Amino acid sequence: MGKILFIRGGAVGDFILTLPAIQLVRQHLPSAGIEVLGYTPITRLAQAARLVDATRSIEYGPLSSFFVPGSTLPKELVDYFAGFSVVFSYLYDPDDYFAENLCRSGVKTLFAGPHRIDESLADQSAARQLAKPLEQLALYLEDPFVHLSFDDASIAEADRFLDTTPSGAEIRRIAIHPGSGSPRKNWSFEGWVKVALQLYSDDPTLRFLITAGEAEERVIGEFVALLDAAGVPYDLASQLPLPVLGSLLQRCRLYLGHDSGISHLAAACGVPSVLLFGKTDPAIWAPQNPKVSVIRAPEGDLSQIDPKAVTAAASRRLAEGSDPKTFSPP
Repeated sequence: MGKILFIRGGAVGDFILTLPAIQLVRQHLPSAGIEVLGYTPITRLAQAARLVDATRSIEYGPLSSFFVPGSTLPKELVDYFAGFSVVFSYLYDPDDYFAENLCRSGVKTLFAGPHRIDESLADQSAARQLAKPLEQLALYLEDPFVHLSFDDASIAEADRFLDTTPSGAEIRRIAIHPGSGSPRKNWSFEGWVKVALQLYSDDPTLRFLITAGEAEERVIGEFVALLDAAGVPYDLASQLPLPVLGSLLQRCRLYLGHDSGISHLAAACGVPSVLLFGKTDPAIWAPQNPKVSVIRAPEGDLSQIDPKAVTAAASRRLAEGSDPKTFSPP
């Protein structure tokens, strides 16, 4: 088989949920060249993890012509798409304009993946739904999760970051990502600080890695000020490239977070995790990786989650060490 292209927009979590499908192709068709057309800061995750051979940005003006029926298509893009034997597209294309223009470009085999997850399919996690189109190539997903390891450059950059921290690389760390793409998915900062303070009181050798992306940049100062006031030691990792952040998370003993893309990254990196879910269904949206525990908010109201319950779940994960229980979705 020749080259295979995955076209995938969406945020970090959406992309990571698609990686099991890409990994399946890589495992069963090792000689095929695999590329991704998507958002570069996100797709570089797949390239750094060696799941794909190349990526290209979907944020490219001339690509808009492919969403117009009968338009004049740029030769450069026609030649690009014609170079693939198989294309999987997860783009929203209700009138099939994009699909028709791909066919005009010489794409012979095009599979449309779901642009939106069907939340009524409680027995099918998001990763399984996203891998469904691969069944047309007789590729069936067994494990609905991905294992990520990163290239030497990403690991070296993570090492350099740790070398600049007061505690260096050897300290035992717990990562906390206190935000997400939506405020309604977030627990209170005060709740997280209570958990961090109790875990630190139980084990003063711990240090926390606070992670923040674009969604948290405006409010992360408020969170770390609360940690300072509580006397909880931490290092702040803000706006790092995803492969570097993933390499940092792999040095942590535990990850604490919400229903967020960074939580999916932590789980894919094999970090034992405790995740808080509100109204979203963890059977569909939670990472299905081993070592993941989910605390579901009563009635979907995150404010009803007791910090003691989160601390207890975190302590259990820490105590399990290398023999954690496997998460089984409800």
